[in-house]
Amino acid sequence: MNPNELKKAVGSGLLSFPVTHFNQELTFDEAKYRDHVEWLAGYGAAALFAAGGTGEFFSLSPSEIPQVVRAAKAAAGRTPIVSGTGYGTSLAIEIAKAAENAGADGLLLLPPYLMFAEQAGLIAHVKAVCKAVGIGVIVYNRDNAVLTAESLARLADECPNLIGYKDGVGEVDKVIEITTTLKDRLVYVGGMPTHEVYAQAYFAAGVTTYSSAVFNFVPALAQRFYAALRAGDQATVDSILESFFFPLVSLRNRRKGYAVSIIKAGLRVLGGDPGPVRPPLTDLTADEMAVLEKIVAAAG
Repeated sequence: MNPNELKKAVGSGLLSFPVTHFNQELTFDEAKYRDHVEWLAGYGAAALFAAGGTGEFFSLSPSEIPQVVRAAKAAAGRTPIVSGTGYGTSLAIEIAKAAENAGADGLLLLPPYLMFAEQAGLIAHVKAVCKAVGIGVIVYNRDNAVLTAESLARLADECPNLIGYKDGVGEVDKVIEITTTLKDRLVYVGGMPTHEVYAQAYFAAGVTTYSSAVFNFVPALAQRFYAALRAGDQATVDSILESFFFPLVSLRNRRKGYAVSIIKAGLRVLGGDPGPVRPPLTDLTADEMAVLEKIVAAAG
């Protein structure tokens, strides 16, 4: 899939980040992961992001990432697979090339490790990764890697395979500046934790798709919410927010790292077996699992 084809695909519908399955020894459980990706692909995701944030990219070794990508590609059918990459520039390039060789249709460039940097440094970092591969790249604005509209415009001019911008900062005024400045040069993706609770504001800012973590365990509900949002069906949007997303966010906010842990827990509620999260993340307690079961049941 060339960069322009990926750009069109990403912008065509709802996106999701499959969790990465581990066994009890915390090694990659490829068979269960493939089954999960195959199941998700049947619910019409526009693209799936393998080894992304919800897939515990930060807990995977560089050698594991192409394994995850190959497994996702084998299971996803026609659904495009975007791989995570990140850390320092040299390591990000190494992971990006390995993911491309493993069959990834594109890359999501997560923030570099630890250090805050000036715009010139961030531009050099993104440019180096883009130049190292031929597949499309989506840059993830969050934490210590926040590009300005001016920087993104420069990168878009210099990197033809930079096809997307994902926002995880939540400053809608800055998002509006970016979408207004770059217009259709990039595809714009919402990337806040449990983005559904932010989606209406982002739609108004020109961000018409997002990555849905809950798609991992309630894909039909996630698609119904997205369809209602796109259709302006406010009654359905409000109903799903009140019955499912607001209680879910309240539970998620109990502990740090639960934005990922609660998604694996959701799969367990439905009888799946994604395995535990890797340290430093922690799994939900038994009491919290009971609360989540009630939330899922109440949402039907």
